[in-house]
Amino acid sequence: MDELSGGVVDKFDPETAAFINSSGLAKASPMGMGLYRIEPAGKVGSVRTPTVQLEVRPKDRLGLSRLLFLLSYAGEQGFQDHSVAAIEHPDLWSALAESLAQLADRALSRGVLQGYLTIDESLRTVKGRIRISDQISRRPGMMVPLEVSYDEFTEDIAENRILRAALERMGKVPGVRADVLSRLRQLKGKLDAVTRLQSGAPLPPWRASRMNLRYHAVLRLSEVILRNASAEAGEGKQQTASFVVDMARVFEEFVGTALREAMRAHPGEMRLQYGAMLNEAVRDSDRLTVRPDAVHFLGGRPVVVYDSKYKAASDAGASLNADHYQLLAYCTALRVPTAWLVYAGSGEMKLRRILNTDIDIVEYPLDLSRPPSEILAAVADLAEQSWGDVVRQAVAGRTASD
Repeated sequence: MDELSGGVVDKFDPETAAFINSSGLAKASPMGMGLYRIEPAGKVGSVRTPTVQLEVRPKDRLGLSRLLFLLSYAGEQGFQDHSVAAIEHPDLWSALAESLAQLADRALSRGVLQGYLTIDESLRTVKGRIRISDQISRRPGMMVPLEVSYDEFTEDIAENRILRAALERMGKVPGVRADVLSRLRQLKGKLDAVTRLQSGAPLPPWRASRMNLRYHAVLRLSEVILRNASAEAGEGKQQTASFVVDMARVFEEFVGTALREAMRAHPGEMRLQYGAMLNEAVRDSDRLTVRPDAVHFLGGRPVVVYDSKYKAASDAGASLNADHYQLLAYCTALRVPTAWLVYAGSGEMKLRRILNTDIDIVEYPLDLSRPPSEILAAVADLAEQSWGDVVRQAVAGRTASD
């Protein structure tokens, strides 16, 4: 289904319908006689069981490469175009599995990456450095054992733990082709000496460097899989998998991150998710707040505001009024003359002057079907145009005061 689809009716067993509902990807409503109405729930992705696969595709039919580009950039993981290249396939799971196998094979072709890992241990001999504070607090008056820390050159580092976890998760997805599944298992076998990440535990941090350059691409894909996909398999348990992405949140985070990067070419500071008061109130309970996606400050004062909408109100057949009411409130609360409404889609930039005010709202389309370099170029153009408007407003204000 397309994410803007009105839904479909199909026959499912109650367990599958319950899994679809719990995934958050779609809503399965019983209609009787084993039939369910399946409707998108505002997210995109895929859920799979041994008998059913349901996919909700992004509007404009964005491919996996474009989706991974947005996810990687939104995660502020040091995006490079080649690092999120993916195999395009009609089946999302096949695309993910084959892309992971290909990138992991490339990363491990020269052997498993090694690095230094800091280890804290209690030993009877000195190794590395003694942790004096821990020694005093844990063993007052005792000479041994000693609380020490030392660096060990090992394969058991964050990069390999993340890669092993991603290979394990994709290896549990039902319906993955046997040859791809075999490659995933062989690749995971190279990492058997690496500590297995506990389910639900946060991903260990890693830093991109020249030393781990060959791992960059597969690590970014692995983090996307681990943050957005789940797979379960076990004795007496139905094998299931889900990859669910909130595109509205991804688009919002992508625009904020890319716009902040582009605005670094100009004076001032950009703040994301900036909270501001909308009304005067004595009591906290009476206060109303607004939180635009991005606000650019110059000399400590807000000068322009931005808000992103993945689904413009017109996508749902509604009026654009609600989006413009929201941006008008932002301009009023922050005392800025211009707000930029960035929405996912094609079209022309459009300026709307609000009656009886000096406020402009500019609609700026961002076509996500374009190549990543062109999407980033469009964000850079947005930064350039919005900064130019700030400069014009400042010149006009000085001229009026003279």
